[in-house]
Amino acid sequence: MSSAPRLFLLLELLQSAPSRTMTELADRLLVDERTVRRDVRRLVDLDIPVESVRGRYGGYRLTAGRHVPPLVLSADEATAVVASIVRARATSREHDEAAHAALSKIRRVLPAQASRRVAALLGDAAVTSAGDTESPAGETLLTLVDGVASRQTVEITYRDADGAHSLRTLHPLRVVEHAGRWYLAAHDVTLRAEGTFRIDRIDSVRQTGAVFPEPESRPTADDLVRRFAQADYPWHVVLHVHATETLVRSHLPRSVATVAALGVPPEDEVPWHRIEIRAKSLEWIPPVIAAIGADVRVEEPTELRDLLEAAATRLRRAARPPDTPPWRRS
Repeated sequence: MSSAPRLFLLLELLQSAPSRTMTELADRLLVDERTVRRDVRRLVDLDIPVESVRGRYGGYRLTAGRHVPPLVLSADEATAVVASIVRARATSREHDEAAHAALSKIRRVLPAQASRRVAALLGDAAVTSAGDTESPAGETLLTLVDGVASRQTVEITYRDADGAHSLRTLHPLRVVEHAGRWYLAAHDVTLRAEGTFRIDRIDSVRQTGAVFPEPESRPTADDLVRRFAQADYPWHVVLHVHATETLVRSHLPRSVATVAALGVPPEDEVPWHRIEIRAKSLEWIPPVIAAIGADVRVEEPTELRDLLEAAATRLRRAARPPDTPPWRRS
């Protein structure tokens, strides 16, 4: 959780109890005690009347009888708070009560249009996995989510991995956070194809005013993950792995590889699986194969076999004790 959402939740926790212990605050905020102390100092700097509670169960509380001024958030900070709560609700129900109170307060102080877009973010955004992430620009994220909810066509300036810019007209279909990044799944009107766009690479976005028809179906978070595994990268890797799917997935998540069971050999409890990977490069795959620690057969490409042979040669050489230490050889 980034600092602005955490600061807001810290204030909510202090307001909802007479006092909170240091250990409790650290556990609820998923940070260490040093970070709690730093965040409390930030609240004090914002004129929030927080005082320390000494003793065995020492911690912090709001000063009795003092008025607590509103914690003013910028548009980006408010979006970061809401995005973090969306993420927390998707991965844990532990903070539901405090999260609901925080959301209610945020929506009450936002203008009507911003409040509606925050509601859209809460209703339509999806999260595939837990993890630390920084939210994209608040206005960008809210405009896209509003486009998803109201079926508003958007025009974006997009920057690809090589830094090249292009102007795209899109029908936004789903906003998803995956592995620490936010993505937009959309129909690219220009290319007449489905596409996935990293939101942090969207330099500008505007709604065109055109409403697109209700799509027959909208992509789910799982659909987006499958798209990553089937991306149009130059290398198509096919492996046969003699291991459980759980073991395979611990090294090759759904966004990296597709996994299909091939069956269990006679008198063997461990199945074989067919693994398919679309990759920009092959160099990272031999270490992953070694880490799986199971019997693996490379079906394609031949170039991967060559890399494995080279890696095996280096490992055999490393395992052989030298007659003379290498740093002493001429």
